[in-house]
Amino acid sequence: MLEQTVVNFVPTGMIPTKAMTPHVPVHADEIVASVRAAYELGISMVHLHAREPDSGRPTLAADIYAEIIAGIREFAPTLVICVSLSGRECPDAEIRSAPLRLQGAVKPDMASLTLSSLNFNRLASINPPETIQLLATRMNEAGIMPEFEAFDAGMINYARYLAKKGLVRPPYYFNLILGNIACAQADLLHTGVMLRDLPEDSNWSLGGIGDSQLPMNAIAIAAGGGVRVGLEDALHFDRSRRSLATNLDLLRRVHALAAIHDRPVMPPEDLRRLLKLEDGRGRYGRKATA
Repeated sequence: MLEQTVVNFVPTGMIPTKAMTPHVPVHADEIVASVRAAYELGISMVHLHAREPDSGRPTLAADIYAEIIAGIREFAPTLVICVSLSGRECPDAEIRSAPLRLQGAVKPDMASLTLSSLNFNRLASINPPETIQLLATRMNEAGIMPEFEAFDAGMINYARYLAKKGLVRPPYYFNLILGNIACAQADLLHTGVMLRDLPEDSNWSLGGIGDSQLPMNAIAIAAGGGVRVGLEDALHFDRSRRSLATNLDLLRRVHALAAIHDRPVMPPEDLRRLLKLEDGRGRYGRKATA
């Protein structure tokens, strides 16, 4: 159990649009502004999705990620930054790996690695074994740490397989995301099985889709883990879905829960040490000796 709470901020995602909620940051400057406000409140890391500037559609374009990362690092040079390499819109592994080529001041510290294919409500995330292994290899080559995304226990087992093959190495960081219609549900039994199956030297955060975000965040804080929180996973603040949330609404609620449990938010600098990342302020990604 960690004494501090890792807060993984997910401000945008791939699905929310301005038509769904005016509060979701879509354009690069909006995302940067949202991260600034979150950073001033207190977060440990940010999980970024990029959008096309005209259409607002999800993109894996390295130049758009670079613009967002550069903007964030002007005010938060030590914030741990993860870029999404999601397979929902683009299954092509070469296109998905483009952000891994970013270097210098815009190099991400981490990149998402979803550990299997899965179905969402209306879309599939396509992650065949060869794609997962290629992305893991490219992350190793670039000195970028995987942010494992696991939606059920089988995905955790696949992470163990990657470790056995020497494609990933500890320490590990897992986002355990529950409540998706086709995967592990947001209850104590599914949560406990997934936590039990984590490999040694794993750090973890719980996320919940839709109405599941609050209970998963609460369980995580009570159990000594981290939280994944933001509009990527939940658009409403209340179970009745009458009140649209803002990212700061969701973050303030997590801060209140963390305070109740005497588990303050982990500063980015402490998370860097925990995950054996470079110190920031011009040096990013995984330490070569990690």
